[in-house]
Amino acid sequence: MLEDKIQIYCGTGSGRSAAAIGQGIRYASAGKSVMVVRFLKGNDILKQDYIKRLEPELKIFAFEKFDKWYNDLTSEEQKEEQLHIRNGLNFARKVLVTEECDVLILDELLDLVHMGIVSEEEVKQLLESVSDQTILILTGTHRCESLWSYATRITEMSTLKEPKA
Repeated sequence: MLEDKIQIYCGTGSGRSAAAIGQGIRYASAGKSVMVVRFLKGNDILKQDYIKRLEPELKIFAFEKFDKWYNDLTSEEQKEEQLHIRNGLNFARKVLVTEECDVLILDELLDLVHMGIVSEEEVKQLLESVSDQTILILTGTHRCESLWSYATRITEMSTLKEPKA
């Protein structure tokens, strides 16, 4: 079993996604294949050229239709986006089962649970399907402590001081 098989980056401080992507780059530089599935952040990242330069070692997927973050959408748009988010989760499930990559990062998955878009049970099933050859990294603001027993590493980010406005 891999030492860091399931990692969680949570908390209200900034840097969760950056830490997870940094881990992904670290694994990619060691020859591992890395996939990132982003949730709740829109699809704007796919239009940024620097992301394409990371391929093929690190591939980023966003299944959302809209460019805006989920919380900035109307309630009607959010309902539509939830279908796209579920497609992203199904893609992640397929990637894990078929072992298409060495490292899978599910960015903001913990917030999907908190928001009720994805059930805790679905995430537990996902965590149970991780093979010994795959590393899974989850991020989100919310702690989802009920998932901690599955994790081999948990990092909670908090901001201790912010610049004055």
